[in-house]
Amino acid sequence: MELPVAGERCYAYTGGRAFDPALPTVVFVHGAANDHSVWALQSRHLAWHGRNVLAVDLPGHGRSTGAALPTVEALADWVAALLDAAGVDAATLVGHSLGALVALRAAAWHPARVTRIALLGPAMPMTVSDSLLELTQADDPRALALITGWSYSAAAQLGGSPVPGMWMTGTARRLMERMSPGVLHTDLLACHRCADGLVAAARVRCPALLILGSRDIMAPPRNAQALIAALSQQQTVTLAGCGHALMAEAPDAVREALARFC
Repeated sequence: MELPVAGERCYAYTGGRAFDPALPTVVFVHGAANDHSVWALQSRHLAWHGRNVLAVDLPGHGRSTGAALPTVEALADWVAALLDAAGVDAATLVGHSLGALVALRAAAWHPARVTRIALLGPAMPMTVSDSLLELTQADDPRALALITGWSYSAAAQLGGSPVPGMWMTGTARRLMERMSPGVLHTDLLACHRCADGLVAAARVRCPALLILGSRDIMAPPRNAQALIAALSQQQTVTLAGCGHALMAEAPDAVREALARFC
């Protein structure tokens, strides 16, 4: 499905079902240098179980046109504009990593548009090392190798994908390689510069679900504790042995948690 948002074309995967604004809507927001495909299993499941699904490609990502937006604030406002374009009054937002920051910000500053938020792999702050930012600014392929290595638990890097025939780390790297030059750097810089996450969390009044990986070294669970404390209505699910790439390493556990919450 394509929607006109802020003068550009936005692609949103609907889970194989016709879009119906009358149904409860769930919007999936991906992380840095990713696209809607990272939500394939979870979005499709909800679409076939009574939800309206929009798994979006953010501007400049995947099939969406325009430039990648440079701040979490701009991305949160873009999500509100997406809801306008879809004719949806309010929705549940599900975000991973950068997408979690976007969902949090949207719930705080657009409260009438957001009924619930699910934050996967969140951290506050979500700082990025200077060396990694330098590599991404230069579009150095070593950045992709580092991110792939940090995104998956040690066990997952040995193989054993829950989806037969899929190579988790290879697929993740290829997805990042498909992005236009500069997109990864813009996304990571947006994470790095997001300094008011705890202020946003204190403003959120809707229910929040946090899904953490116990082996996440990109956004360690300890870095989510202040965020958890700041949210007024929250529940936390920790997936044992899982890294930052939660939807790939533990697709069924993530699906089940979202199905109970959304």
